[in-house]
Amino acid sequence: MSAKYLHIGIPVTNKRPGMTYVDALKLWMSNPDDHDYKIEYLKFEEGTPFPEVMHKHSHIAYQVDDARPYLDEADQIIFGPVDNADGSRMVFIVKDDTIIELLEKK
Repeated sequence: MSAKYLHIGIPVTNKRPGMTYVDALKLWMSNPDDHDYKIEYLKFEEGTPFPEVMHKHSHIAYQVDDARPYLDEADQIIFGPVDNADGSRMVFIVKDDTIIELLEKK
């Protein structure tokens, strides 16, 4: 298994400059590539499909070739897997009390 660090996602209650709205997910988000420390700020809106636990706790994101081994070892799958418009696939898991985003890019 091989994982490449992508970003840390931090939920916020107020919209920050530079955030963009993702209607399908009902959330505002910043681009972690615009931040020296690879921080993705997230402001969840009413009706978001993301579970409440993600509204209050940060997550760490990794790019993986295959999420299956990580899913097999997860304590819980809390969101997804979901196919993204760019052909990637994302899933959020909990492992050792940590929320982890796994992103498969084909």
